[in-house]
Amino acid sequence: MKTVKASGVGQAIDRVEGHLKVTGKAKYASEFPVENKVFAQGINSTIAKGEIVSIDTSEAEKLDGVLKVITYKNAEKLKTFDKEMTAIATDTIAPVLQSNKVNYYGEYVGLVVAETFEQAQYAARLVKFEYKKDPSAVIKFEESRSKAYTPDNGSNYSRGDMQRGLSEADVVVEQTYNTPIEHHHPMELHAIIASWDNGKVMAYASQQMVDDATIAISSTFQIPKKDVRVVSAFVGGGFGSKLNLERHAILAVMAAKMVGRPVQVTVTRTQMFTNTGMRQQNEQKMRIGAKNDGTLTALSHETLSHTSTNMEYQEPCGMVSKMLYKVPNNEVTYKLIPMNIQTPFAMRAPGEATGSFALESAMDEMAWKLKMDPIDFRIKNDTQTDLHENRPFSSRLLVECLRIGAEKFGWEDRKMEPGTNKKGNWLIGYGVSAASRNSPYQKTYSKVILDLEDDEKVHATIQMDGTDIGTGSYTIIAQTASEYLNIPVEQVSVELGDSNFPVTPGSGGSWGAASYCNGARAACENAVKGLKDNRNIPQEEEVALAELLKRNQIKTFEAEGMAEPSKEFEEYSVFSFGANFCEVWVDKDTGMYRIKRMVNVGSAGKILNPKTAYGQIIGGLTMGAGMVIAEKTQVEPNFGNFITRSFADYHVPVNLDMANIDVVFLPEEDKIANKMGIKGIGELGITSVAASIANAIFNATGKRMRDLPITPEKLIEAEVEEGVSLS
Repeated sequence: MKTVKASGVGQAIDRVEGHLKVTGKAKYASEFPVENKVFAQGINSTIAKGEIVSIDTSEAEKLDGVLKVITYKNAEKLKTFDKEMTAIATDTIAPVLQSNKVNYYGEYVGLVVAETFEQAQYAARLVKFEYKKDPSAVIKFEESRSKAYTPDNGSNYSRGDMQRGLSEADVVVEQTYNTPIEHHHPMELHAIIASWDNGKVMAYASQQMVDDATIAISSTFQIPKKDVRVVSAFVGGGFGSKLNLERHAILAVMAAKMVGRPVQVTVTRTQMFTNTGMRQQNEQKMRIGAKNDGTLTALSHETLSHTSTNMEYQEPCGMVSKMLYKVPNNEVTYKLIPMNIQTPFAMRAPGEATGSFALESAMDEMAWKLKMDPIDFRIKNDTQTDLHENRPFSSRLLVECLRIGAEKFGWEDRKMEPGTNKKGNWLIGYGVSAASRNSPYQKTYSKVILDLEDDEKVHATIQMDGTDIGTGSYTIIAQTASEYLNIPVEQVSVELGDSNFPVTPGSGGSWGAASYCNGARAACENAVKGLKDNRNIPQEEEVALAELLKRNQIKTFEAEGMAEPSKEFEEYSVFSFGANFCEVWVDKDTGMYRIKRMVNVGSAGKILNPKTAYGQIIGGLTMGAGMVIAEKTQVEPNFGNFITRSFADYHVPVNLDMANIDVVFLPEEDKIANKMGIKGIGELGITSVAASIANAIFNATGKRMRDLPITPEKLIEAEVEEGVSLS
């Protein structure tokens, strides 16, 4: 028997699709060569609330190349919502241009279709709308508190008795933390090329979840799901903004039907502020009670956010507060303000990224009041039981993350008294935060096709409709097939992002790696089992894949597989855990600060590829730093449009903003999570990063920064905390 050396999971190999990307051969949504294609440009409303009273399309329609101007007056009739304030989901319908009502500034009110991109853009500016403004538009968060309501989605939670817990505490921290509206802004703009052919829809679209996109299209147009095909072979980032099907995609499908030609719609960078989702503004009130020895007695997390006036979304900011620490009395509540701004939706680590800023900042404040080391305080309140679900964790190495991170970072050099570590004009501070992220695992189907080449070498092709949003899905799936088929990675091809392929949950929620790879594993195992069963070969007997095909006297063989959570999985809480350490230098005169060092330690199950996993953590840390440094979307208070509408005024972190970064993955294989022991890391990397930086700033300056972003102006104006004595 010939032994085949495989290079499977756990190896830090280069991305298998890397050469396609660097040579420009990887086709993104707007790059597919579709014959007879035309272009369309969406037109945005210029009021926050009201009605369209007249439309003049004549000037646009006279232009050479203009094929159609679509408004509510001539649009295709689509399925609309059955009730007000429908909760948004990843497969929700997306009706557009169905009435003359305007719900927010920037809402699509028209679409121009033309032969060229430039013609469509120019003609869109010539369509004239007259509006009747509604003065009751709600666009000011601070002045709209009286309109807040409690969402009817069962998200409020309590255990024990909060008031009793607070009364039993020796020390109480009660503070409010604010995070602003943020936008996703992946490198690849949202885009789609859509066509109709004999009643069937073909769409090349930039979507994270292909199956849900087919559902949304079929449901919106009321056609059979089997008549919709969505291809999303490569996605240039999403961060949640491409989870659901946005209205530009429905506009493209509609236009393709109306003009009888394929239509490409590319959302502009400015439209990505108004039309492709965003993270909510969150006001989070924390109340924490503790004994003098550091034992937590109570923890309350109240969140006030906003949603749109016609759809509902609630970012689950209190998720981490329900399960991270051992606290008997716990309360998490939510309220939403309906506002005339587009509907917010999931952005990387929705709830955890923002909620952990509040929780881990408050934990640091409590540690300071108790005069305890903030790591010791967290470790004292560690728990191996998820008190929210009343279930044990499948594995939880948070204490190890904190201790190993402290050693790697050099935490022993930290001085507890703020402002005492100095170098020239710089004040140096150390900060820490704990992190957790749910690690879902969902039913996934996959197919493997085996081809025997030259009677010696087997080439395997894995197919599933899962997507690669820049995370390395192609690579880790190829490594999985290599592992379970015992062939080199070079002999594996992976085909993703086509709704004709076996169904997966798509990319999002940190379930991709576990779901995709276990699906591929199941297909590969079934292929080997099937080949052995056909020739009555014992399953435990080791036979090379090429030999199996030859014994079966075939050159091609296909098998499908399905992986899903076990009953044991349902009996545990499955989370990834981590710890962030940060060193910040603050100029005492100007308030300018630099993030000098970051150490991230993660406990995230089996690491399939350390290189791609490292990239995920680096990306998360960068986005977490962006929350602190500059990212903030500002709403114009009179008209409801966004003041920040390009990268010239919505600032994201760049290389010079970032630190020297060390990433440590703890060895862990959680076989309760799934057979391969995989957990999610894509969102763990951003969770609580902002708090570690804010806590470091306090350690440097003695100033508590509770409102993001933390700008030099805010730092200069902030008062030193009571009890801090700066020399």
